[in-house]
Amino acid sequence: MIGRALTKQLLQKGASLRIATLDKLSPNQKDNRIEYRITDLKYLSNCEAVCDGIDIVFQLVGTTGSPATAKEHPGTFFLQNLLPNINMLEAAWNSGVSHYLYTSTYGVYGTNPVMIEDKMWDTYPSDADKYAGWAKRMGELQIEAYSKEHNWDYLYIVRPANVYGPYANFSPLDSMVVASLIRRVVNGEDPLVVWGDGSAVRDFIHCDDVALGMIKTVEEDVKGPINLGSGKGTTIKELIEVILDSVPNKPEIKWDQSKPKGDDIRVLDTTKAYSYGIRPRKSLSDGIKETINWYKENHLQLNGKYNAFEI
Repeated sequence: MIGRALTKQLLQKGASLRIATLDKLSPNQKDNRIEYRITDLKYLSNCEAVCDGIDIVFQLVGTTGSPATAKEHPGTFFLQNLLPNINMLEAAWNSGVSHYLYTSTYGVYGTNPVMIEDKMWDTYPSDADKYAGWAKRMGELQIEAYSKEHNWDYLYIVRPANVYGPYANFSPLDSMVVASLIRRVVNGEDPLVVWGDGSAVRDFIHCDDVALGMIKTVEEDVKGPINLGSGKGTTIKELIEVILDSVPNKPEIKWDQSKPKGDDIRVLDTTKAYSYGIRPRKSLSDGIKETINWYKENHLQLNGKYNAFEI
């Protein structure tokens, strides 16, 4: 999802791109301006092959999923969020890559209502993000270690909020909240059963805005981790209202309060991002409408999308 948005923006800047992926791309999804490598980045040799001759690496490899998926597959979550990142940074250093951006997550934070970059190590990841959160933290620690040992100045860390948009993971197995709700509403689920009571607050940001923030982080040479989010809290109830405003059918909403709702509040502090001119351009309402329309027109293209939990 973020990678496709980033690809589009980098091509607009005239970049030559090599993309490493495990997605099975159909011919109409490919671009003759891009070199594609279908390869598993859990292995160092594959990472070194894709880094050869590259100036800048945007490392977006990771596995996301719902709290239920994390509970059922903690080992997969940990492995898929640790090995590719550890091996890619080592490969980038061995290959002489000059600039390297690591995509972390706001799951590295504890249960603080507002998440500030330099306060991350003051707490532990919440139980809802325990395995992926700690794996991503290790990736951040590796960035710090390589910066010190190798005097590598051009290393960057971004921590995106809850990202949504075209090409999101809409799988019934492990989709995140926005994609899950959109799929179920568009597919006509009625009543719409939602875990919790709708009071949980989250920070949502469109993938285009995350990609823009990544590019500006490198261009502005932003030192230290930087949050990429809206900086605004939206309740799950409000999110559902935004989604229903964009569809003709209005299902009955049933709240299943016997199921966990996750942490009460998770909102990123975006003061640092704003100081560099990095801020969202797309409203939640506009972004949701775009994502719904994309899903209606393109959901069949998702059949080739790699899913670590289906292996």
